[in-house]
Amino acid sequence: MGFDYQWSKIFRNGIWLVVLIMVIGGCRDQGAEAGEETGSRQQRIAAEIDSVLNDQYQLWYPRVVDREHGGFFSRFTYDWRPEGVQDKFIVTQARHVWSTSKIAFRDERHRDFEKYGEHGFRFLREVMWDREHGGFYNMVTHKGEVITGDDGQIRKQLYGNAFAIYGLAAYYQVSEDREALRLAQKAFQWLERGAYDREYGGYFNSLTREGQPYEEDFPKDYNSSIHMLEALAELHLVWPDSLLRDRLYEMFRIVRDTIVTDKGYMNLYFRKDWSPVVYSDSSRSLQEEMQATDHITFGHDIETAFLLLEAAHSLEFDADSTLKKAKKMVDHTIDHAWDEKEGGIYDYGYYFQGDDSLTVTQTSKEWWSQVEALHSLLIMADYFPGDPRRYFGHFIRQWAYIKKYMLDHEHGGWYRSGIDEEPEERTAPKATVWKGNYHTIRGLLRSRELLEQMSQSSHSE
Repeated sequence: MGFDYQWSKIFRNGIWLVVLIMVIGGCRDQGAEAGEETGSRQQRIAAEIDSVLNDQYQLWYPRVVDREHGGFFSRFTYDWRPEGVQDKFIVTQARHVWSTSKIAFRDERHRDFEKYGEHGFRFLREVMWDREHGGFYNMVTHKGEVITGDDGQIRKQLYGNAFAIYGLAAYYQVSEDREALRLAQKAFQWLERGAYDREYGGYFNSLTREGQPYEEDFPKDYNSSIHMLEALAELHLVWPDSLLRDRLYEMFRIVRDTIVTDKGYMNLYFRKDWSPVVYSDSSRSLQEEMQATDHITFGHDIETAFLLLEAAHSLEFDADSTLKKAKKMVDHTIDHAWDEKEGGIYDYGYYFQGDDSLTVTQTSKEWWSQVEALHSLLIMADYFPGDPRRYFGHFIRQWAYIKKYMLDHEHGGWYRSGIDEEPEERTAPKATVWKGNYHTIRGLLRSRELLEQMSQSSHSE
């Protein structure tokens, strides 16, 4: 169930793997030795990824574990020294629960990581859960004291509560601790009572302490929605409740059919009725002025292609019903965000009024975008093996880019963004409340699994 179930579904069609392996047999990746067989190459890259994963495990744990106050530390320098105020953000805390639980679930060599998942779960339950009003606090101090907003009010977010559900479901999957499942269920039910929109569907982003939405110009957005989709899919795998399934299906349809455009990218912000906040028909000057609200975020697009397929499998839908849209999202990212010279994908872009093509407006290459692209490209290579240079070839170049520009070979870990575009990132913090390891752990675990399955199929021929 869970991880195994999802990937067995994704790779259920063995004949595609055979065709893929036959087609890409002559394709050479950068650095591959002459005459290297396809299965051997896949094994080699899988081994490289495994090495990077183990580097991740050793760098983060137990270094980030706060044994005095509970939860996980948040901020470390470029050379992995704790730095500054260690406030604890619900998103960071929940992602550590997810990461350590998945490591324990997927890798027998690291089954002991379950204890870190338990450590994080207890912090979520005892400190970050609001015992009076329900829901998870957004931020607490390193000692667990609730941090209020500038107006003195305690605010809560759909985004953070979604990640709490996501992490708790993963911890329950490995531990079978019923208390963790009950807390995930309570969080889902708390959102159902206040954050769920019974008129137009979906969920509101910003909530009062009691869980009611408060007035905003744009009360719904893509980022909270895709991660709520992700959380519901994870919870549904371990708790097949009928109301949960209804909400999962609804969010699946909202993301796939409303948030994702016909061109294969997502609109970002929405009004209550899910009408998008876009400036496509406005002047170029207004479009440039409103870039913070309306732009194309390539990393989220290629990530959401995977999340849609994952949700479809959690719902036990045939992937074919969603595959066309997921492929379009990956294709749009490759076609418009790919750096042909160095590899990697850029951050932002926009279709400006009067231009014939998309313009890249932010050339940084965020760490999370690069690793999400890695495993999304492998998934597409499985489903569409007819052109190996399109997906598997881009995967090879993407891994080469990551090794060259994203991995810190001196101090370990990942730079926040590629040093080809931002060399100053060599001395930027390795961890912050927004820079954890959930994206890298997830993308590398799944890429390693895909490659191992491809290699095994290749050697069995």
